[in-house]
Order: sequence, then C-alpha cells, then structure tokens
Amino acid sequence: MASVHESLYFNPMMTNGVVHANVFGIKDWVTPYKIAVLVLLNEMGRTGEGAVSLMERRRLNQLLLPLLQGPDITLSKLYKLIEESCPQLANSVQIRIKLMAEGELKDMEQFFDDLTDSFSGTEPEVHKTSVVGLFLRHMILAYSKLSFSQVFKLYTALQQYFQNGEKKTVEDTDMELTNREEGERKMEKEELDVSIREEEVSCSGPLSQKQAEFFLSQQASLLKNDETKALTPASLQKELNNLLKFNPDFAEAHYLSYLNNLRVQDVFSSTHSLLHYFDRLILTGAESKSNGEEGYGRSLRYAALNLAALHCRFGHYQQAELALQEAIRIAQESNDHVCLQHCLSWLYVLGQKRSDSYVLLEHSVKKAVHFGLPYLASLGIQSLVQQRAFAGKTANKLMDALKDSDLLHWKHSLSELIDISIAQKTAIWRLYGRSTMALQQAQMLLSMNSLESVNAGVQQNNTESFAVALCHLAELHAEQGCFAAASEVLKHLKERFPPNSQHAQLWMLCDQKIQFDRAMNDGKYHLADSLVTGITALNSIEGVYRKAIVLQAQNQMSEAHKLLQKLLIHCQKIRNTEMVISVLLSVAELYWRSSSPTIALPVLLQALALSKEYRLQYLASETVLNLAFAQLILGIPEQALSLLHMAIEPILADGAVLDKGRAMFLVAKCQVASAASYDPPKKAEGRDSLKQCKTTPTHGVHLLAKDSCSGNKRLSVETETVIGVLMLKNLKFERLYM
Repeated sequence: MASVHESLYFNPMMTNGVVHANVFGIKDWVTPYKIAVLVLLNEMGRTGEGAVSLMERRRLNQLLLPLLQGPDITLSKLYKLIEESCPQLANSVQIRIKLMAEGELKDMEQFFDDLTDSFSGTEPEVHKTSVVGLFLRHMILAYSKLSFSQVFKLYTALQQYFQNGEKKTVEDTDMELTNREEGERKMEKEELDVSIREEEVSCSGPLSQKQAEFFLSQQASLLKNDETKALTPASLQKELNNLLKFNPDFAEAHYLSYLNNLRVQDVFSSTHSLLHYFDRLILTGAESKSNGEEGYGRSLRYAALNLAALHCRFGHYQQAELALQEAIRIAQESNDHVCLQHCLSWLYVLGQKRSDSYVLLEHSVKKAVHFGLPYLASLGIQSLVQQRAFAGKTANKLMDALKDSDLLHWKHSLSELIDISIAQKTAIWRLYGRSTMALQQAQMLLSMNSLESVNAGVQQNNTESFAVALCHLAELHAEQGCFAAASEVLKHLKERFPPNSQHAQLWMLCDQKIQFDRAMNDGKYHLADSLVTGITALNSIEGVYRKAIVLQAQNQMSEAHKLLQKLLIHCQKIRNTEMVISVLLSVAELYWRSSSPTIALPVLLQALALSKEYRLQYLASETVLNLAFAQLILGIPEQALSLLHMAIEPILADGAVLDKGRAMFLVAKCQVASAASYDPPKKAEGRDSLKQCKTTPTHGVHLLAKDSCSGNKRLSVETETVIGVLMLKNLKFERLYM
C-alpha cells in the first residue's frame, strides 16, 4: 500500500511515528481520495433532477457504495468510473477538484464548511442517518479535529494526488489514441461493482476500520466462491502484511492470511497465521465481550479444532488426532455440545477407513438434528450416502436419503450444500455405471449455478462442486469419442480454475487421464508412459494402475504382474473396491495374453462377484464381456454368446463408445466361431441380411441392437461381423480388429 498517504502524519493511527495497538479505534479519517468522493457527492446534490437522467442516477447510486466502502483508488480510475455512469457529472467533478488543488488552502477550508449545508433546511439533500449522511458527518468531524499543520499536509497530499491523476489521465489518453479499438474492448470489460483489483489496492493508503472490514470480507467471499476474481496469493499476502503492520492485533487479517496460505498449500505459514488469529482473538477480548467468561475457553477449543482440520487437510493424521483430542477435552469441560458435534464429524473423517466408522457417522447425524445444526446434519447424511454407495447399497435407497438431505437444504437455504448434493448424485450414478443419469445431474448443477449470484456480482460457479461436475462432463464426452468437446470443457475449467487455485487438481487429473486413454487407444504407448508421472503426482493409486497398463501393452508381462499384485493388495487393504475390480480385470487380461485363459477364469469370477455384491453394473457388464472372451478362447463360443446377450444391453445403453465397439465385435467373433453349427437356410438368410447391411450399415446396427436386446439370434455371422467392423472403423480403432 505504498503511496503518498504513508507520509501523512495527521493520520490518527500514528503519534510521533509510533503505531498505536488499537488502530481501528478511529472510525475514519480524511484522505485526498475521500475528498474527491466528497466532491462527487456535493456535485450530485447540486445537479438538478432534469440534468441527470434516471438511468444515470441509478448507475451513480450503485457506484457510491463500493466507493465509500472500498480502499482508496487513483484519481484517473475514479474519473473513469464516474464517466461510465454519468459523463456530464465526471466533467464537473474534474473541474471542481482542479480548482481546489490549483487554488489555495482556503478553497479546501471553504469546501468543508459548505458540506454542512447538505443537512440544513426543512428538506435536506442528505439524511443524517443514511449511508451517505454518516460518511459526510464522519469526514466533517475528522477534518475538524485536524491541527493546522495536519490540514496543510492534507492539502499538499491533495495536490500530489491531483498531479498524479492528471499524469495518468494524459498517458491513458495517448494510449487510447494509438489503439482506440483495444481501449474500447477494455472499457467494455470494466465492471460497475468496482471489485477490488491489484492496481487499486496497491495505490491505496492505510485502510480505515470500515475499509479494512470491507476488504477482508470481499476477499474472503471471493476465495470461497470465485477465486479467480480475488487477488493473487502473493499480492493478497502483501496487502495483509501491510495491514498487519499498522495493526498487528487485527485478528480477521490473520485469518484471511490463513485462508490465503491454504491456496498455495503452505503448511507452515497457514499454521502460523491460524495460531496468531486465535491468539489475537483472546488478547483483544472480542470473544469475552460476546460470550462472557466462556470466551477464553471457546477460543481455545475452536483453535484446537481448526488446527486438527488443518493437519487433516495436509495429511498429518497423527497431529490432527492429537489436536482433536485436545478440542474434545476442552469442549467437554465447557459442556459445549456444538463444538463436540464438530469434533465428532472430524473423528469420522479421521477414522472413515475403519469398519465401524458408520456408527460414528449415524450418531453424529442424530445429535446434529437434536441440537438444531442443519449444516452438520446434511453433511453427515451425504457422507453416510457416500459410504453406503461404496458398500454396495441400492441406488433407490441412496437417492431417498439424498432427497431427505435436500429438504434440509431448501428449508434452511443452504445453497452450497445443494450443489454438493447434486455433484454427489452425479458421482454415484457414474459409480453405478449410469452415464445418462450422471450427465443429467451434471447439467442440472451447471444450470442451477448459472442462476445464483452472490455479492459483488460474483457467480457462485467456481466452487468445488462446479469443478467436479465439469470434470464428469469432460470424461463422459471423452468416453463417447467426442474429444473436441471434452477439450472445450477442459479449456473452460482451466479458465475458471487457474493452476494456482485450490481446486485445480481436479481438472489436472481429469485432463491427464483423458490424454492417457486417447494415447492408449491410438497405440502411442510412449506418450501414455510419459503421462503416468503426472497422474501419479495427482493420484498415486491411479498412477500405479496406469503404469501397469502401459507395461502390459508393451509386453512387459512380469513387471506388469508384479505391479498389479502390489496394487491389488493395497486396494484391498484400503477397501477401494472399484480399483480392485479394475486390477482384477487387468490381471485376467494379462493371463490370457500370456496364453493362460484357464487361470484367468477364477480371477474374472472373483471380479464378477465383487461387481454384483457392490452393484457396480457397468464393471459387472465389462467383466461378463471378459468372461465371454475367455470362453471364446477356450473354444466354447455358444456359451460366450449367451453371456454376451446378458451383458450387451447395459454396454449399449451407458457404455463408452470403445466398449460398445468391442462388444459388437466380440459378438461377431463368437458368431464366426459358432458358424459351423448353422443350418444352410440360416446361412442363406444371412447372405440376404449381409447385402442389406452393406447397402445400409446403420440399418444393420439397428437390427443388431434390437435383436441383441431381445435375445433373437437370427442375424447371421457375416452381418454381425460387418457391423462390428463398421463401428470400429468409424471410431478409428483399427488396432482392435486387425
């Protein structure tokens, strides 16, 4: 915040160059920027109703609040904002400030004397208790308390502020003349709500209490809802350090510093800021004033609880457990049931891998409902639904539970949890292999977020739920072979969530997985191998699994088998059933590629049993396809066909386009293998169908899908072979059938 204001020793925060501890005891003080705002208010009062249109008056009124609450900005920037709302008034303000700055000290004195006339008369221009009226009264009072030397320094600062603004205006005018079109595009992007930008904050002086509170609240809201519009981590930390330089005991600034350090995963600085926040909260007595004698203990137990949450976020589970035990002990001594409920929720998070963790969760939900904590109750229900989904419960029971959770959200207006609930429904449908339902839920979430606006014009569409939904959309498009559409979704994700944002890892992993799958489908194993490192950095389990797939594709069977066995043991230990089934399928594929299909059968049956037990329909269908292929290799194509007719319907309905092509081609191969047992009339009928399929291949695909779903086996060998090959050619997966 280096500016001319740092030299103003009339600032009530400083006496003989020493900063007072209670900086914000003074509500406001006069600065050159605030004098410019006072000139704007005075000109608005002097301008008649006919001189300014109704639309311009409305834009000016919308502009006033951020000008009064926000930090000081440059004079040229202020001119631009006023000119966008009312060009005529901007010219009057510029002339008035110029006359005052180029005149004498008595002109500024006369200006403040005239401000009191705004409250005089039977119908005053400004009401004393209005927002503008309170601002005027604060400025008049702060100016009247200044000594003569302080008034002279204020006038000198006003002259310097005007000169800097004039230089900036001249530079901007020259730039507009050289590149008018580019200037117009930039002007269109300017926002009327005056959100705090780096260039505005950097030119502002020490903030008053209201300005500091507005700055902190706005930045905290942006970090939560739209991180891209907040200051960068380095710039925000610089402003917070300058703010704390004038008031080291400003607790809220320490907490915002804690949130800012979390963005860059700085565990040391975030812990340091969090502890300072609670230390300052106790020292200032803010908690004691609002909570009596319990304020001191309340700060201690919530400090321990937040420290446990911080350690849990960074994966320091032992330290988190110790801090949580301390929070529970202090909360029990104080009989604080609300704090105990939060501790119980975090106990579940720390112990959710244990088999009895659902008991803690159910108890937490019941207690949260009992003590009237809808937010905790809803989070508990959604965590319980997630756990039951991994345990293999039916989808209808899970959706009924989420419906009860949604009732709590709508009843208590918990919009953030509504988004989380819809994102979780999307993930559950994808887990169960219902891509159509997942697509519908993801689009519903995106539509809802686009309709809900937050303060300062921020759209609440940059939350984690929004990122999860977009990642699901990108993966669903990639599964259907629409890589261009998936690339557009990922491009949008990169714009919404820059690499330094806290949710950027979601789209990074999604992007790496899509690139890996595409490289494997194209047979570019060296490219896929280079992507494994990035996937491992984001998700170690996924990275090891993809590495094994690459080794298997490169015919390094022994290395792939060792890696898959280690991964299988680890996933069974942490109860990652979905990955266990995927590993089993890869192990089975490794066996039959090694000419050992009989060994693959028990592995596939184990995978099928797990898929059925946990109701993972799509993985079960994929396992059945692998079983059918194993039976085809063993020379029993008739049984393979009967299995395929069981599994092909879910694949055609919700499967990826590659899996659809594989399934159709496998049906054709089984028909080819069993053609020896066909009667001559059926072969003749097959030739007629073949002619029709060659002329209208889409009609042949329709016939195959129809007959496969109905169990009709009348289609001939040649027809199904042509259909499978046509589909795979359209998908450009030549390596699957050559």
